[in-house]
Amino acid sequence: MRVTMTSAAARTGRTNEDFTGALPTAAVLIDGAGIPGTESVCRHGVAWYASRLGGSLLGLLSLVRDRGLPTLLAEAIEQVTVDHRSICDVTDPISPSATVAVLRLSDGLIEYLVLGDSVVVLDRADGAPLVVSDPREVIISRSYRSALRATAAGSEEYHRVLRSLCARRNQPGGFWVAKDDPRAADEAITGSCPVSELTGAVLLSNGAGRVVDRFRLTDWPGVMAVLESSGPAEVIDLVRQAEARHAVAADDATIAYCTDLGEV
Repeated sequence: MRVTMTSAAARTGRTNEDFTGALPTAAVLIDGAGIPGTESVCRHGVAWYASRLGGSLLGLLSLVRDRGLPTLLAEAIEQVTVDHRSICDVTDPISPSATVAVLRLSDGLIEYLVLGDSVVVLDRADGAPLVVSDPREVIISRSYRSALRATAAGSEEYHRVLRSLCARRNQPGGFWVAKDDPRAADEAITGSCPVSELTGAVLLSNGAGRVVDRFRLTDWPGVMAVLESSGPAEVIDLVRQAEARHAVAADDATIAYCTDLGEV
């Protein structure tokens, strides 16, 4: 499997809180998340959490071939939690978390996992692409938008509402991300598809997925066409141009584009 990766921070001088990495048989994308004040409960920060989780998961994927993706993700979450539990308040609602997307080549299948609002797209030889996403965070966040818009950013009330939203993470009836509880991995969306039915696949952070779900610049078949002709950097460039036109705050944007899926 050939993997072409591109990742861009939201703006110059800002730490990129996304992570992506690959093996000959797997690709991982981690989209770190935090809110103002995270540094008060975790000395390491969101970028550290994302890169440590991604590195742990890649290590497990390279060494352990006989366990399911949720099991490996749960173990990676536990490893990172142990790394900083003694000095950070990992259970606080605003401690670092992340969304996760994984592809693995195994016995003629492409296995996938999505936890949170990252996206996996499998480009099928016959028919429309299979788009794998988890809408729970987006659906729940909508109920908080009006309250956030009605308060001044950075105010005490604004942070109260934001904390309330974060408290819905990894709770029944809420949304699920990688954080401090490995049981969240059981809530991931998973599945598989024969490699023979696919021509390619891509993992996108939500900042890159804006090209379709926010700005409607193209559809998912269109994204796959751009990736094939110009590569992932072109997709991120389209997103940055749209953010500038619409005066929308940029987000870290990361893409891992997988081709030659049957080759190791």
